[in-house]
Formats: sequence, C-alpha cells, structure tokens
Amino acid sequence: MDIVHIAAKRHTVKSFDQQRRIPDAVFERIRELLRLAPSSVNSQPWHFFIASTQEGKERVAQSTDGDYQYNSRKIREASHVIVLTTMAATDAGHDAAVLAQEVSDGRFADERAKVSQATSRASYTNIHRYERKDLQHWYEKQTYLALGTLLLGAAALEVDATPMEGFDSKVLEHELGLNEQGLTATVIVSLGYSGGDDFNAKLPKSRLSKETLFTDI
Repeated sequence: MDIVHIAAKRHTVKSFDQQRRIPDAVFERIRELLRLAPSSVNSQPWHFFIASTQEGKERVAQSTDGDYQYNSRKIREASHVIVLTTMAATDAGHDAAVLAQEVSDGRFADERAKVSQATSRASYTNIHRYERKDLQHWYEKQTYLALGTLLLGAAALEVDATPMEGFDSKVLEHELGLNEQGLTATVIVSLGYSGGDDFNAKLPKSRLSKETLFTDI
C-alpha cells in the first residue's frame, strides 16, 4: 500500500453512485478506524451516529434542506452517512470509562502509572476548561483528528467520502436529541462510491507546492 498514492488519489465526492453500497465487512473496518482514532491524552470526547438506512439518512439530510440544500443529495444518495459529534464536556462517568478501558487493555504497568494517566488527562482538561477557556474548541480538535483518520482510512479501503460542515446544526441537534446527550454536531461525512456525474473525480488535485509549505530548520 502506497499511502501517498492514496492521499493523491482521494477526492471529495460531489455525486455518489446510488447503485453501489459499501459491503458490511468493509464498513465494519471503517467503524474500527474511527474507534482507533487518536485524541489528546486519549480523551475521546466524541460520539458517532451512523445512518445506513434511507430513513436514517433522511433524518440527517433534514439539516441541509434550507440554506445548505446543495449538500442534500450527497447525504440522501450516499451508501452510509456518519455524523461526528463532540461532547460539550466530559464528565466523571466518561473519564472513568476511558480509564477502565485503558486498564482492561493493559496500558498500565502498575497503579502509579494508572494514577499518572488519570491525573494528566484531568490536568490538560482543566487547563482548557479554566485557564484557556476553550474546552469545547479543544474537544472539537480531537474530533477533527478522527475525521482525518476516517477520510484517509476510507480511501485506503477504496471507499469515497464527502466531509461537510454545511448543515444546520440546530436542526440536526434537535433531530438526534444531541443537546440532551451533552453533544454537539461537528461534521457530517457521506461515504460510498463516486458516481458517473461526479465532476470532482475528473479534476486534477490542487495543493500548494512543497516550497511554499515546508521550511527545514
């Protein structure tokens, strides 16, 4: 696998092939990619809603039926749609669950290592909560790490994707009851296979040059 070739080949799909559906086994790997996504101090301040039925996709698409109708087809005609949401704040229950999972997965050599990890996670969280006062923004950064993992991983599995910030968050949060769950909608990703009228598939990828982007020090 040439990861650079995959990155060069992938593109944002503008129109999906409605006749092709992601095989269940492939989509399970996409789920696992999201589960394995990195986050600062392993905070994992996210939750993912997956729409694999037309009914589910319709619920998500409602959030694009106004000012963002240009995104409606990309949701309704995709094979699967994922709504990446971010926690407004983690609570003791979430932190305890993360720590218990780390213990179960054998992350700690002894009790001191366990306490050190829990203390470090709480320290970074409190810095953003009380000192920088940007906790929600910091959490969203972690969700975007998951987004990057999803986009490149899907491409490696030969699945096409469309990430979207163009949606009415209030509509989507109401439809999925996100606020009551302590969540906010961050980004929507449609997944499937590029269709014949996907004009973006025919365009060359355009990025700034290496000379512009990199400075060796």
